[in-house]
Amino acid sequence: MFDLIVRGGTLPDGRTADIGIRATKIAAIGDLSDAEAGKVIDAAGDLVSPPFVDPHFHLDATQSYGIPRINASGTLLEGIGLWGELKKVMTQDQLVERALTYCDWAASMGLLAIRSHVDTCDDRLLGVEALLEVREKVKDYIDLQLVAFPQDGFYRAPTARENTIRALDMGVDVVGGIPHFERTMADGAASVKELCEIAAERGLMVDLHCDESDDPMSRHIETLAFETQRLGLHGRVAGSHLTSMHSMDNYYVSKLLPLMAEAQVAAIPNPLINIMLQGRNDTFPKRRGLTRVKEMLSHGITVGFGQDCVLDPWYSLGTADMLDVAFMGLHVAQMSSPEEMRQCFDMVTTESARILGHQDYGLRVGAQASLVVLDAGNPIEAVRLRPARLYVIAKGKVISKTPRQNAELALPARPETVRRRHAAHN
Repeated sequence: MFDLIVRGGTLPDGRTADIGIRATKIAAIGDLSDAEAGKVIDAAGDLVSPPFVDPHFHLDATQSYGIPRINASGTLLEGIGLWGELKKVMTQDQLVERALTYCDWAASMGLLAIRSHVDTCDDRLLGVEALLEVREKVKDYIDLQLVAFPQDGFYRAPTARENTIRALDMGVDVVGGIPHFERTMADGAASVKELCEIAAERGLMVDLHCDESDDPMSRHIETLAFETQRLGLHGRVAGSHLTSMHSMDNYYVSKLLPLMAEAQVAAIPNPLINIMLQGRNDTFPKRRGLTRVKEMLSHGITVGFGQDCVLDPWYSLGTADMLDVAFMGLHVAQMSSPEEMRQCFDMVTTESARILGHQDYGLRVGAQASLVVLDAGNPIEAVRLRPARLYVIAKGKVISKTPRQNAELALPARPETVRRRHAAHN
Protein backbone atom coordinates (compact mmCIF):
# COMPACT_ATOMS: atom_id res chain seq x y z
CA MET A 1 0.00 0.00 0.00
CA PHE A 2 1.37 3.37 -1.06
CA ASP A 3 0.32 6.81 0.09
CA LEU A 4 0.49 8.08 -3.51
CA ILE A 5 1.07 6.56 -6.93
CA VAL A 6 1.86 8.59 -10.05
CA ARG A 7 0.78 6.26 -12.85
CA GLY A 8 2.11 5.93 -16.37
CA GLY A 9 4.33 8.99 -16.47
CA THR A 10 7.14 9.48 -18.98
CA LEU A 11 10.45 9.82 -17.15
CA PRO A 12 13.15 12.18 -18.46
CA ASP A 13 15.11 9.20 -19.85
CA GLY A 14 12.11 8.16 -21.96
CA ARG A 15 10.93 5.23 -19.85
CA THR A 16 7.26 4.88 -18.91
CA ALA A 17 6.79 3.94 -15.27
CA ASP A 18 4.63 4.23 -12.18
CA ILE A 19 6.10 5.91 -9.09
CA GLY A 20 5.00 4.75 -5.66
CA ILE A 21 5.46 7.07 -2.68
CA ARG A 22 5.34 6.30 1.03
CA ALA A 23 5.57 9.20 3.46
CA THR A 24 8.33 11.49 2.12
CA LYS A 25 10.27 8.95 0.01
CA ILE A 26 10.00 7.27 -3.37
CA ALA A 27 9.35 3.63 -2.47
CA ALA A 28 9.04 2.02 -5.92
CA ILE A 29 9.42 2.75 -9.64
CA GLY A 30 8.11 0.38 -12.30
CA ASP A 31 4.87 -1.44 -13.06
CA LEU A 32 2.62 -0.81 -10.06
CA SER A 33 -0.65 -1.56 -11.86
CA ASP A 34 -1.72 -4.03 -9.17
CA ALA A 35 -0.75 -1.80 -6.25
CA GLU A 36 -3.13 0.29 -4.16
CA ALA A 37 -2.65 3.79 -2.89
CA GLY A 38 -4.43 6.43 -0.88
CA LYS A 39 -4.24 8.74 -3.89
CA VAL A 40 -3.52 8.07 -7.56
CA ILE A 41 -2.41 10.62 -10.17
CA ASP A 42 -2.88 9.65 -13.81
CA ALA A 43 0.18 10.96 -15.64
CA ALA A 44 -0.26 8.85 -18.78
CA GLY A 45 1.81 10.48 -21.53
CA ASP A 46 2.96 13.35 -19.31
CA LEU A 47 6.55 14.10 -18.35
CA VAL A 48 7.35 13.31 -14.72
CA SER A 49 10.50 15.11 -13.64
CA PRO A 50 12.44 15.71 -10.46
CA PRO A 51 11.76 19.23 -9.19
CA PHE A 52 13.38 22.29 -10.68
CA VAL A 53 16.41 23.71 -8.89
CA ASP A 54 17.63 27.30 -8.91
CA PRO A 55 21.34 27.42 -7.96
CA HIS A 56 21.55 31.22 -7.93
CA PHE A 57 18.93 33.68 -6.67
CA HIS A 58 18.53 36.82 -4.54
CA LEU A 59 15.49 36.21 -2.37
CA ASP A 60 16.14 39.27 -0.22
CA ALA A 61 15.60 41.57 -3.23
CA THR A 62 12.76 39.84 -5.07
CA GLN A 63 9.39 41.58 -5.53
CA SER A 64 10.98 44.97 -4.78
CA TYR A 65 10.86 46.35 -8.33
CA GLY A 66 10.25 50.12 -8.32
CA ILE A 67 11.21 50.62 -4.66
CA PRO A 68 12.36 53.33 -4.13
CA ARG A 69 12.77 53.84 -7.89
CA ILE A 70 13.37 52.00 -11.16
CA ASN A 71 16.83 51.21 -12.55
CA ALA A 72 16.83 53.82 -15.33
CA SER A 73 20.02 52.69 -17.08
CA GLY A 74 19.38 48.98 -16.70
CA THR A 75 23.01 48.41 -15.72
CA LEU A 76 24.49 46.16 -13.06
CA LEU A 77 26.18 49.06 -11.31
CA GLU A 78 23.03 51.17 -11.06
CA GLY A 79 21.24 48.11 -9.74
CA ILE A 80 23.85 47.75 -6.98
CA GLY A 81 23.46 51.44 -6.14
CA LEU A 82 19.68 51.12 -6.11
CA TRP A 83 19.92 48.11 -3.83
CA GLY A 84 21.87 50.30 -1.40
CA GLU A 85 18.96 52.78 -1.41
CA LEU A 86 16.41 49.99 -0.96
CA LYS A 87 18.22 48.57 2.08
CA LYS A 88 17.70 51.86 3.90
CA VAL A 89 13.91 51.76 3.60
CA MET A 90 12.93 48.08 3.73
CA THR A 91 11.75 46.36 6.89
CA GLN A 92 12.23 42.76 7.97
CA ASP A 93 8.48 42.07 7.77
CA GLN A 94 8.34 43.39 4.20
CA LEU A 95 11.33 41.30 3.22
CA VAL A 96 9.82 38.14 4.74
CA GLU A 97 6.49 38.70 3.01
CA ARG A 98 8.06 39.35 -0.39
CA ALA A 99 10.25 36.26 -0.06
CA LEU A 100 7.31 34.09 0.98
CA THR A 101 5.29 35.38 -1.99
CA TYR A 102 8.10 34.33 -4.28
CA CYS A 103 8.23 30.92 -2.61
CA ASP A 104 4.50 30.57 -3.36
CA TRP A 105 5.30 31.24 -7.02
CA ALA A 106 8.18 28.78 -6.90
CA ALA A 107 6.02 26.04 -5.38
CA SER A 108 3.43 26.47 -8.11
CA MET A 109 6.14 26.11 -10.77
CA GLY A 110 7.75 23.00 -9.29
CA LEU A 111 10.83 24.95 -8.16
CA LEU A 112 11.51 23.17 -4.88
CA ALA A 113 15.21 23.87 -4.24
CA ILE A 114 16.74 27.37 -4.24
CA ARG A 115 20.19 28.68 -3.38
CA SER A 116 19.73 32.31 -2.41
CA HIS A 117 22.46 34.83 -1.75
CA VAL A 118 21.70 37.21 1.12
CA ASP A 119 23.46 40.54 1.58
CA THR A 120 25.76 40.72 4.61
CA CYS A 121 26.84 44.35 4.25
CA ASP A 122 23.94 45.70 6.32
CA ASP A 123 25.16 45.87 9.93
CA ARG A 124 21.65 44.93 11.12
CA LEU A 125 21.84 41.69 9.10
CA LEU A 126 18.16 42.28 8.53
CA GLY A 127 18.11 40.21 5.36
CA VAL A 128 19.94 37.33 7.01
CA GLU A 129 17.45 37.20 9.88
CA ALA A 130 14.54 37.45 7.47
CA LEU A 131 15.69 34.66 5.18
CA LEU A 132 16.57 32.37 8.08
CA GLU A 133 12.95 32.85 9.14
CA VAL A 134 11.74 32.13 5.60
CA ARG A 135 13.93 29.02 5.37
CA GLU A 136 12.22 27.64 8.45
CA LYS A 137 8.72 28.54 7.20
CA VAL A 138 9.14 26.81 3.81
CA LYS A 139 11.24 23.82 4.85
CA ASP A 140 8.39 21.32 4.37
CA TYR A 141 8.20 22.05 0.65
CA ILE A 142 11.23 24.10 -0.50
CA ASP A 143 14.85 23.37 0.33
CA LEU A 144 16.31 26.86 0.76
CA GLN A 145 20.09 27.13 0.91
CA LEU A 146 21.52 30.52 1.92
CA VAL A 147 24.80 32.13 0.84
CA ALA A 148 26.50 34.82 2.95
CA PHE A 149 27.05 37.46 0.28
CA PRO A 150 29.01 40.69 0.98
CA GLN A 151 27.30 42.58 -1.85
CA ASP A 152 29.42 45.72 -1.44
CA GLY A 153 32.73 43.88 -1.29
CA PHE A 154 34.27 41.67 1.42
CA TYR A 155 37.10 44.22 1.88
CA ARG A 156 35.56 47.26 0.19
CA ALA A 157 32.69 47.61 2.70
CA PRO A 158 34.12 48.42 6.17
CA THR A 159 32.13 45.86 8.17
CA ALA A 160 31.46 43.25 5.47
CA ARG A 161 34.08 40.78 6.68
CA GLU A 162 32.80 40.86 10.26
CA ASN A 163 29.17 40.67 9.15
CA THR A 164 29.78 37.78 6.78
CA ILE A 165 31.34 35.74 9.58
CA ARG A 166 28.42 36.69 11.87
CA ALA A 167 25.98 35.47 9.22
CA LEU A 168 27.77 32.12 8.98
CA ASP A 169 27.65 31.84 12.78
CA MET A 170 23.88 32.44 12.59
CA GLY A 171 23.43 29.40 10.35
CA VAL A 172 23.88 30.61 6.78
CA ASP A 173 24.96 27.61 4.69
CA VAL A 174 27.47 28.77 2.04
CA VAL A 175 30.36 31.26 1.81
CA GLY A 176 29.86 33.93 -0.86
CA GLY A 177 31.78 36.89 -2.23
CA ILE A 178 32.18 39.33 -5.11
CA PRO A 179 35.91 39.69 -5.89
CA HIS A 180 35.50 41.74 -9.07
CA PHE A 181 33.75 44.49 -7.03
CA GLU A 182 36.71 45.03 -4.71
CA ARG A 183 38.69 48.21 -5.27
CA THR A 184 41.65 46.47 -6.89
CA MET A 185 42.33 43.19 -8.64
CA ALA A 186 44.75 42.38 -5.80
CA ASP A 187 42.03 42.86 -3.19
CA GLY A 188 39.73 40.70 -5.27
CA ALA A 189 42.24 37.86 -5.36
CA ALA A 190 42.91 38.25 -1.62
CA SER A 191 39.19 38.05 -0.90
CA VAL A 192 38.92 34.80 -2.86
CA LYS A 193 41.79 33.35 -0.82
CA GLU A 194 40.34 34.32 2.56
CA LEU A 195 36.76 33.34 1.73
CA CYS A 196 37.91 29.90 0.60
CA GLU A 197 39.95 29.54 3.79
CA ILE A 198 36.88 30.39 5.88
CA ALA A 199 34.89 27.75 4.03
CA ALA A 200 37.62 25.14 4.44
CA GLU A 201 37.88 25.81 8.16
CA ARG A 202 34.12 25.51 8.64
CA GLY A 203 33.52 22.62 6.22
CA LEU A 204 31.23 24.75 4.03
CA MET A 205 30.64 25.19 0.31
CA VAL A 206 31.72 28.28 -1.65
CA ASP A 207 29.73 30.21 -4.26
CA LEU A 208 31.28 33.47 -5.45
CA HIS A 209 29.85 36.06 -7.80
CA CYS A 210 32.91 35.88 -10.00
CA ASP A 211 33.94 38.10 -12.90
CA GLU A 212 30.44 39.46 -13.57
CA SER A 213 32.01 41.94 -15.94
CA ASP A 214 32.71 42.63 -19.60
CA ASP A 215 36.38 43.17 -18.71
CA PRO A 216 38.44 40.26 -20.10
CA MET A 217 41.12 40.99 -17.49
CA SER A 218 38.73 40.13 -14.65
CA ARG A 219 40.19 36.68 -13.99
CA HIS A 220 39.26 35.80 -10.42
CA ILE A 221 37.96 32.43 -11.56
CA GLU A 222 41.60 31.41 -12.02
CA THR A 223 42.30 32.28 -8.39
CA LEU A 224 39.16 30.45 -7.31
CA ALA A 225 40.27 27.29 -9.12
CA PHE A 226 43.74 27.57 -7.55
CA GLU A 227 42.42 28.06 -3.99
CA THR A 228 40.00 25.17 -4.48
CA GLN A 229 42.96 22.94 -5.35
CA ARG A 230 45.16 24.27 -2.57
CA LEU A 231 42.55 23.76 0.14
CA GLY A 232 41.06 20.52 -1.14
CA LEU A 233 37.62 22.00 -1.74
CA HIS A 234 36.99 19.92 -4.87
CA GLY A 235 33.30 19.60 -5.67
CA ARG A 236 32.27 22.20 -3.07
CA VAL A 237 32.94 25.39 -5.06
CA ALA A 238 30.99 27.29 -7.70
CA GLY A 239 31.74 30.41 -9.70
CA SER A 240 28.57 32.31 -10.56
CA HIS A 241 28.12 34.46 -13.68
CA LEU A 242 31.71 34.25 -15.10
CA THR A 243 30.66 36.68 -17.83
CA SER A 244 34.14 38.11 -18.40
CA MET A 245 35.00 34.80 -20.04
CA HIS A 246 32.88 35.79 -23.05
CA SER A 247 35.49 38.49 -23.74
CA MET A 248 38.67 36.64 -22.83
CA ASP A 249 41.41 35.67 -25.25
CA ASN A 250 40.80 32.16 -26.57
CA TYR A 251 44.30 30.98 -25.71
CA TYR A 252 43.88 32.04 -22.08
CA VAL A 253 40.53 30.26 -21.89
CA SER A 254 42.14 27.10 -23.28
CA LYS A 255 44.33 27.15 -20.16
CA LEU A 256 41.58 28.21 -17.76
CA LEU A 257 38.93 25.60 -18.48
CA PRO A 258 41.16 22.59 -17.71
CA LEU A 259 42.08 24.25 -14.41
CA MET A 260 38.40 24.57 -13.50
CA ALA A 261 37.73 20.98 -14.51
CA GLU A 262 40.70 19.68 -12.49
CA ALA A 263 39.53 21.59 -9.40
CA GLN A 264 35.94 20.46 -9.97
CA VAL A 265 34.73 24.06 -9.79
CA ALA A 266 31.13 24.31 -11.01
CA ALA A 267 29.80 27.19 -13.11
CA ILE A 268 26.47 28.97 -12.66
CA PRO A 269 25.56 31.21 -15.61
CA ASN A 270 22.36 33.23 -15.26
CA PRO A 271 21.08 33.58 -18.84
CA LEU A 272 18.18 35.99 -18.30
CA ILE A 273 20.20 38.45 -16.26
CA ASN A 274 23.51 38.05 -18.08
CA ILE A 275 21.94 38.80 -21.46
CA MET A 276 20.11 41.80 -19.94
CA LEU A 277 22.96 43.42 -18.00
CA GLN A 278 26.15 42.66 -19.91
CA GLY A 279 27.41 44.48 -22.98
CA ARG A 280 25.65 47.70 -21.94
CA ASN A 281 28.64 49.79 -22.99
CA ASP A 282 28.86 48.13 -26.40
CA THR A 283 27.43 49.73 -29.51
CA PHE A 284 27.60 47.06 -32.24
CA PRO A 285 28.45 44.28 -32.32
CA LYS A 286 27.09 43.68 -28.80
CA ARG A 287 28.48 40.86 -26.71
CA ARG A 288 25.98 38.15 -25.81
CA GLY A 289 26.56 38.41 -22.08
CA LEU A 290 26.82 34.70 -21.33
CA THR A 291 29.87 32.68 -20.34
CA ARG A 292 31.22 29.81 -22.46
CA VAL A 293 28.65 27.18 -21.58
CA LYS A 294 29.26 24.68 -24.38
CA GLU A 295 33.03 24.82 -23.93
CA MET A 296 32.67 24.20 -20.19
CA LEU A 297 30.43 21.21 -20.79
CA SER A 298 32.94 19.78 -23.25
CA HIS A 299 35.56 19.87 -20.47
CA GLY A 300 33.29 18.00 -18.05
CA ILE A 301 32.60 21.07 -15.89
CA THR A 302 29.29 20.94 -14.02
CA VAL A 303 27.07 23.79 -15.23
CA GLY A 304 23.76 24.86 -13.71
CA PHE A 305 21.57 27.68 -14.97
CA GLY A 306 20.34 30.19 -12.36
CA GLN A 307 17.40 32.61 -12.36
CA ASP A 308 19.28 35.28 -10.32
CA CYS A 309 16.57 37.95 -10.15
CA VAL A 310 12.81 38.44 -10.36
CA LEU A 311 11.19 41.88 -10.09
CA ASP A 312 14.08 43.62 -8.33
CA PRO A 313 16.63 46.42 -8.95
CA TRP A 314 18.37 44.37 -11.66
CA TYR A 315 15.52 42.67 -13.52
CA SER A 316 11.98 43.88 -14.15
CA LEU A 317 10.47 40.53 -15.21
CA GLY A 318 10.39 36.89 -14.10
CA THR A 319 7.91 34.28 -12.88
CA ALA A 320 9.96 31.68 -10.94
CA ASP A 321 9.88 29.44 -14.01
CA MET A 322 13.24 27.70 -14.45
CA LEU A 323 12.15 26.60 -17.92
CA ASP A 324 12.21 30.28 -18.94
CA VAL A 325 15.84 30.26 -17.78
CA ALA A 326 16.63 27.10 -19.75
CA PHE A 327 14.85 28.51 -22.81
CA MET A 328 16.95 31.68 -22.77
CA GLY A 329 20.13 29.73 -22.05
CA LEU A 330 19.46 27.42 -24.99
CA HIS A 331 19.18 30.37 -27.37
CA VAL A 332 22.04 32.50 -26.12
CA ALA A 333 24.45 29.56 -25.90
CA GLN A 334 23.19 28.29 -29.28
CA MET A 335 22.53 24.82 -27.88
CA SER A 336 20.23 23.57 -30.61
CA SER A 337 21.02 19.88 -31.09
CA PRO A 338 18.73 17.38 -29.34
CA GLU A 339 21.49 16.44 -26.91
CA GLU A 340 22.24 20.08 -26.13
CA MET A 341 18.59 21.00 -25.65
CA ARG A 342 18.22 18.09 -23.25
CA GLN A 343 21.31 19.33 -21.39
CA CYS A 344 19.56 22.67 -20.86
CA PHE A 345 16.75 20.84 -19.07
CA ASP A 346 19.31 19.01 -16.93
CA MET A 347 20.95 22.34 -16.05
CA VAL A 348 17.79 23.46 -14.23
CA THR A 349 17.22 20.08 -12.59
CA THR A 350 19.86 17.41 -11.96
CA GLU A 351 23.01 19.47 -12.61
CA SER A 352 21.91 22.30 -10.35
CA ALA A 353 20.95 19.78 -7.64
CA ARG A 354 24.50 18.42 -7.89
CA ILE A 355 25.93 21.92 -7.36
CA LEU A 356 23.77 22.36 -4.23
CA GLY A 357 25.03 19.03 -2.92
CA HIS A 358 21.59 17.42 -2.68
CA GLN A 359 22.15 13.72 -2.02
CA ASP A 360 18.48 12.59 -1.91
CA TYR A 361 17.37 14.27 -5.13
CA GLY A 362 16.07 12.49 -8.23
CA LEU A 363 13.70 9.85 -9.52
CA ARG A 364 15.03 6.72 -7.80
CA VAL A 365 13.95 4.47 -4.97
CA GLY A 366 14.92 6.01 -1.64
CA ALA A 367 15.11 9.56 -2.94
CA GLN A 368 13.01 12.37 -1.56
CA ALA A 369 9.50 12.19 -3.02
CA SER A 370 9.54 15.59 -4.69
CA LEU A 371 8.58 15.65 -8.35
CA VAL A 372 6.64 17.51 -11.01
CA VAL A 373 4.12 16.32 -13.60
CA LEU A 374 4.30 18.56 -16.68
CA ASP A 375 2.01 18.94 -19.68
CA ALA A 376 4.80 17.85 -22.03
CA GLY A 377 6.03 14.59 -23.48
CA ASN A 378 9.78 14.89 -22.84
CA PRO A 379 12.41 17.34 -21.55
CA ILE A 380 12.96 19.07 -24.89
CA GLU A 381 9.24 19.65 -25.30
CA ALA A 382 9.13 21.01 -21.76
CA VAL A 383 11.76 23.61 -22.65
CA ARG A 384 9.92 24.46 -25.87
CA LEU A 385 6.49 24.86 -24.26
CA ARG A 386 7.28 25.95 -20.68
CA PRO A 387 4.03 24.10 -19.95
CA ALA A 388 1.62 23.88 -17.06
CA ARG A 389 2.80 22.05 -13.96
CA LEU A 390 -0.14 19.71 -13.68
CA TYR A 391 0.94 18.45 -10.26
CA VAL A 392 3.73 19.49 -7.93
CA ILE A 393 4.60 16.99 -5.22
CA ALA A 394 6.89 18.11 -2.39
CA LYS A 395 8.19 15.54 0.08
CA GLY A 396 5.27 13.22 -0.62
CA LYS A 397 2.48 15.80 -0.60
CA VAL A 398 0.64 17.37 -3.54
CA ILE A 399 1.16 21.09 -2.99
CA SER A 400 0.00 22.55 -6.31
CA LYS A 401 -2.24 21.68 -9.26
CA THR A 402 -2.66 23.54 -12.57
CA PRO A 403 -5.15 22.62 -15.32
CA ARG A 404 -3.96 21.87 -18.83
CA GLN A 405 -3.67 25.03 -20.89
CA ASN A 406 -5.61 23.88 -23.95
CA ALA A 407 -7.03 26.50 -26.26
CA GLU A 408 -10.57 26.16 -27.63
CA LEU A 409 -10.88 26.98 -31.33
CA ALA A 410 -13.91 28.09 -33.33
CA LEU A 411 -12.60 27.52 -36.85
CA PRO A 412 -14.32 25.71 -39.72
CA ALA A 413 -13.06 22.16 -40.35
CA ARG A 414 -10.35 22.46 -37.69
CA PRO A 415 -9.96 20.73 -34.30
CA GLU A 416 -11.95 22.05 -31.36
CA THR A 417 -8.90 22.26 -29.11
CA VAL A 418 -5.19 22.99 -29.51
CA ARG A 419 -2.58 21.64 -27.09
CA ARG A 420 0.69 22.68 -28.83
CA ARG A 421 2.24 19.33 -27.90
CA HIS A 422 3.82 17.58 -30.86
CA ALA A 423 1.92 14.48 -31.95
CA ALA A 424 5.09 12.39 -31.96
CA HIS A 425 5.51 13.08 -28.25
CA ASN A 426 2.01 12.05 -27.16
